[in-house]
Amino acid sequence: MPKHHAALLALSLATLVHGAAHAAATQSQRPAMEKCYGVSLAGQNDCAAGPGTSCAGTSKVDYQRNAWRKVAKGTCETIDTPKGKGSLNANQP
Repeated sequence: MPKHHAALLALSLATLVHGAAHAAATQSQRPAMEKCYGVSLAGQNDCAAGPGTSCAGTSKVDYQRNAWRKVAKGTCETIDTPKGKGSLNANQP
């Protein structure tokens, strides 16, 4: 194998290994997430909007109490909305 082919192969492998390591590090740096009910705007929920809905993006009103959105763990109950704070449980005031 010519030297320039071997060098190109080595560079390609190093790039792949570096990319995989970077992706793994980025994944582990993401904050833990939890479901937070009653904090999404109409049509912007992640899921669980109740009977007659197909899931994500189906909430009918702002801050619908049975629709959730994923937020950083530990922040849900600190989120203030015009209808109260976020909740870790559906339909809770």
